[in-house]
Amino acid sequence: MKLDNNNNNILSNLKNDIPASVIVFFVAVPLCLGIALASGAPLFSGIIAGIIGGIVAGMLSGSALGVSGPAAGLAAIVLLAIQDLGAFDIFLMAVVIGGVIQLILGFAKAGIIGYYFPSSVIKGMLTGIGIVIIKKMVPDALGYTKEFTKNASFSFADFQASLATYTDALSTGALIITALSLLVLILWEQPFMKKIKLFTIIQAPLIVVIMGVGLNMVFASNPNIALVGGQVVNIPVAEDLSGFLALFTFPDFSAVTNPAVWVTGVTIAIVASLETLLCLEATDKLDPQKRVSPANRELKAQGVANILSGMIGGLPITQVIVRSSTNIQSGGRTKMSAILHGFILLISVIILPNLLNLIPLASLAAILFVVGYKLAKPSLFKAMYAQGKGHFVPFLITIIGIVFTDLLTGIIMGLVVAVFNVLYNNYKKPFLFERDRDLKDDGTIRLALAEDVTFINKASIQRTLSQLPNDSKVIIDASKSINIDLDVVEIIEEFEVNARHRGIDLTVVERKRKGVANQLNEVEDVIVNVILPSKRKSKTA
Repeated sequence: MKLDNNNNNILSNLKNDIPASVIVFFVAVPLCLGIALASGAPLFSGIIAGIIGGIVAGMLSGSALGVSGPAAGLAAIVLLAIQDLGAFDIFLMAVVIGGVIQLILGFAKAGIIGYYFPSSVIKGMLTGIGIVIIKKMVPDALGYTKEFTKNASFSFADFQASLATYTDALSTGALIITALSLLVLILWEQPFMKKIKLFTIIQAPLIVVIMGVGLNMVFASNPNIALVGGQVVNIPVAEDLSGFLALFTFPDFSAVTNPAVWVTGVTIAIVASLETLLCLEATDKLDPQKRVSPANRELKAQGVANILSGMIGGLPITQVIVRSSTNIQSGGRTKMSAILHGFILLISVIILPNLLNLIPLASLAAILFVVGYKLAKPSLFKAMYAQGKGHFVPFLITIIGIVFTDLLTGIIMGLVVAVFNVLYNNYKKPFLFERDRDLKDDGTIRLALAEDVTFINKASIQRTLSQLPNDSKVIIDASKSINIDLDVVEIIEEFEVNARHRGIDLTVVERKRKGVANQLNEVEDVIVNVILPSKRKSKTA
C-alpha cells in the first residue's frame, strides 16, 4: 500500500510524537482529575473528557499540535451549572446541547471570530495561564494535602501562627522529589546535555515521573518522609469490567425541554468555543513550524467531542494551552502525539490504575513549574514593554484579570482595554501632520485625513479646525481616505463657510471617486436622479 505525504509525515515523526504523548499523558492525568474536582463533578468525568479530547478531537482536528481535554477555564461555570440544575446527568444534557451548537458554529464558519483578538491579549492569556499554573502547583510541590489547604488561613493578623502551621505541614518527601525533579528538568535544558544523543531521545519529564515513582516506593518504608494519599495521583480503580462500566454516567434526555439546560448549553458552547479558538491561535504561535490550523474545522471537532463526552459522562472539552504547550515543548510534531496520549490514558485507567496512583503530585508539579515558566518568561514582559503602551497595557491587564479572576474574564478585560486603546488612538489621530512636510515656507498648513475617519474623530477635528489661525492658507487632503463619516463631512463643509469669514484660503483635496465636499451632493444626486424617477415609473406602470 502506498502511503500519502501526510501518512509519511506522521510515520517519520513517531519518534518525536510517542515520547511527547507520554509526557502529555502524565500532565493530563492530574489536570483531568483536578478540574473534575474543582467542577464538583465525579473524578472519572475528567478522565472521560481527557480520553475523548485526545482521541476524538485529536483525530477530527486540523491542529497539528493542539491537545484537547477538560478546561480549567470552564470549572466555575460547570460547578454553578451542576448546582443550579440539581443533578449531574441533567448537566450532561447541557454538554450535549453545547456540542451540537459548536458543530453548527463550525458549519456556519464562525471560526473567524478568533482572528479578531489582538496578539497582546493572546500573549497575555498565555502568560497569565503560566502564572496560574505555577501558583496552583505550589501546594503539591510542598506536599500540602487538600484537607490542610482547604482549612488553612493566610491571615496577616495571625501571620506567625500561620507560618508555623505551614512549616509543620511541609512534606519532606515531597520537597525532596520536587527539588530533584526541578534539578533534572533544568539540567536537561542545558546545552551540554543536548550534545548527548541519548538525552535528546529521552525527554526529561518522563525521567522525572519514573524517578518520582521510585522515590515514592523507597520513602514508603520511612514514615517521616512517606507520601500520603493527598500527595499522589488518585485515579478511581474498578475491580472488574462491570465496575469500570459503572463509572460512566448517561445524560437525562428528558431534561431537553428544560430552559435552564438550554441556557447552560449555550453558555458552554460560547465559552468553550472562544477558549478553543484563542488556544488554537496561541498554539499556532508556539508551533516551531508556524502552521495555521483551520478554525472552523476545530469548532466541528470540538462539537463532536463534546457531544460524545456528554453522552457518556464527561466534562465539557476545549483545546487547552497547558497540554498543547507541553506537547510542543516535549518535541511533538504532528497530531499523533495528542491522539496517542488519549489512547494511553484509556489503556492506563483500564489496566494500570494502581501504578498511576504511585506517581507523586510533586513530580507533576515540577514539570508544570517549567511549563508555566516557559509561558511566563520575564523576557516576554521586557519584549512587550519595548513594543509600547498600546501593546503592553492590554497584555498586562489580561494577565491580572486571569490571575485574580478567571480565564474568560481576563481575556474580556484585556480585549476591552485593547479596543479602547484603538478608539483612543483613532480619536487622537484623525489626520496626519508633520511639521517639516506639511507646514510650507509660505505658511500653508496641510492636514492629511486618515484612511478611516469616523464620528469618534468629530471633536478632535472640530477643535483643530477652530484653532487654525485667521488669514492663513489651509489644505485639507482627503485623497487617501477610504471612509469618511457624514458627521465629519458636515464639519468640513461648515468650516468651508466659516473660513471665508476668517480670511482662510481653504483647499479641499478630494478623493478620486468620492470627494469630501461632494459626498452629500452625491447622495442627493442618487435620490433625485435614481430613486425618485424609478418611483415615478413604477406609479406610471
